[in-house]
Amino acid sequence: MDFEDAELYRDITDFARDTPTWVRHTAEIWTEAGLLLFAALFVTTWWRARRSTSRAFAIAALAPLATAVAYLCSELLKSVVTQERPCRAVPGATASLAACPPPGDWSFPSNHATIAGAAALTLALARPTLLWLTAPLALLMAFSRVFVGVHYPHDVAAGLAFGALVAVAAVRLTTRPATRLTEAMRTASAPAFVRWLTGPEESRLPYRR
Repeated sequence: MDFEDAELYRDITDFARDTPTWVRHTAEIWTEAGLLLFAALFVTTWWRARRSTSRAFAIAALAPLATAVAYLCSELLKSVVTQERPCRAVPGATASLAACPPPGDWSFPSNHATIAGAAALTLALARPTLLWLTAPLALLMAFSRVFVGVHYPHDVAAGLAFGALVAVAAVRLTTRPATRLTEAMRTASAPAFVRWLTGPEESRLPYRR
């Protein structure tokens, strides 16, 4: 099957092969390491939210869970669409920088892009100023999947949009019950570890104007 953006895929992978070695190596590392960076942002956002309102903490706690939901939905969609990877399907394409995933590891949508889109938007829901960081990181991760040759451009574009939509919907639908749960977990009767995990009751939080 020849997709409309197969030529764009060839152009990008040809360009990738012509870049300096350090650029290629950086792209290969970033395409996986970017996931670790988003994980670190989840942890730091949770830690900061411990000293914030119950609603803010609930959103911060929901962000990685909603991202996981988006990933699972992406995997389900992959199994329905069963689109072959471009590193095997595009005729005349240069060899991919990253190892081409084995047959049966389908291409559409990109799981990495789905996770990136979901993480970028849910982190921004928890802390809006993070969008200036997470949005470029998500776009860069999505592009890197085409750059290293394992996805079509439409795979990553769909992954970004799909991940953002599913994760934001999941957060919006569960914020209210998660806020009530946080309030319950922050009470003095809760175990000490639980209170450390969620932070103090709102009445004990430092006053912020």
